[in-house]
Amino acid sequence: MDAAEKANAERQARWLKEAKIGEGTYAVVYRAREKSTGRRVAIKKIKVGQFKDGLDMSAIREVKYLRELSHPNVIELLDVYSSKTNLNLVLEFLDTDLELIIKDRTLVFLPADIKSWVAMTFRGLEFCHRNFILHRDLKPNNLLVASNGQLKIADFGLARDFADPGYKMTCQVITRWYRPPELLFGARYYSTAVDIWSVGCIFAELMLRIPYLPGESDMDQLKTIFRALGTPTEDDWPGHTKLPDYVPVGQFQKTPLRDLFTAATADCLNLLGKCLLYEPRRRVSAKEALNHSYFFALPNPTHPSKLPKPPSAHSSKPSDDLDGNGDPVSSGPGGKAAGPNKRKRKLSGSGRGGKVDRMVSRKLDFGAVSTGSS
Repeated sequence: MDAAEKANAERQARWLKEAKIGEGTYAVVYRAREKSTGRRVAIKKIKVGQFKDGLDMSAIREVKYLRELSHPNVIELLDVYSSKTNLNLVLEFLDTDLELIIKDRTLVFLPADIKSWVAMTFRGLEFCHRNFILHRDLKPNNLLVASNGQLKIADFGLARDFADPGYKMTCQVITRWYRPPELLFGARYYSTAVDIWSVGCIFAELMLRIPYLPGESDMDQLKTIFRALGTPTEDDWPGHTKLPDYVPVGQFQKTPLRDLFTAATADCLNLLGKCLLYEPRRRVSAKEALNHSYFFALPNPTHPSKLPKPPSAHSSKPSDDLDGNGDPVSSGPGGKAAGPNKRKRKLSGSGRGGKVDRMVSRKLDFGAVSTGSS
């Protein structure tokens, strides 16, 4: 056994798999423990044998970017080892994900709770973007939640760096319901704004408790977006008709966000609107979002430890949103969206902290959670 094989065997011996807790087409996730300390972890076993040319690119990306990122709101990669023809990623153990929390109708969300989840998402994303990494698959079930309530961005299988602004990238990224219109129109040059659109869709979903823009196909996704936000004009989005896959989709009038999110504050709707602007260069950045007045108005964000959580939270599961070409599966998570009657669920206007539009100190109150990016 050479030195590399010996080191790999030592790393493998450090962890004890206990039970399979999830399986997708290309990965299996196990609950496991560190033998020496008893610390609980999750081990994501990538089924390398599924790929004709060896290791799947999404596995390489996930290892590469998680090794580079260390932040309270990004999942931590603890170790990597190979076993036979499989690659094993040892990740911190997380109890549940935001999709399961949203779908659990026994849980009641206060405005302060939504503010906390959105802030933690932006904090993790700002750190990724500051380090020139695009996530390219943000959605509720890729936002995992730890036992202490901390939200962490996970699944970097579609991530990539964007240090070179002139480099062509694929438009076949981001699960359809969270995919921005520039990618649906085939844009090959893009930046951080694609992730911001996804956060806007997640923000809206937290208020509605169902997906905001659930299209049945790429064309229907564009129609769904335009029905909600109006068909873009050249003033709204200069040059969009020149994008590679542009096709006229029809003329729709914009529905004011206030008509759907009837109990949301003006600050809340302002930030949501800035995430869902058609012109990517006009969308708010993650850093700008964290300085938005929404986060400094009452109610203060709920401390992560006090956020709603399913009574029997279960562990993180493998993402199975990739097809054999490494592209997102076209259907949205959870199948068909609920009918229009459920789209009218409203965000509660009351919350912990009194009048929601009153301004407070320019400091985010996360209790023990630092608001800065480390």
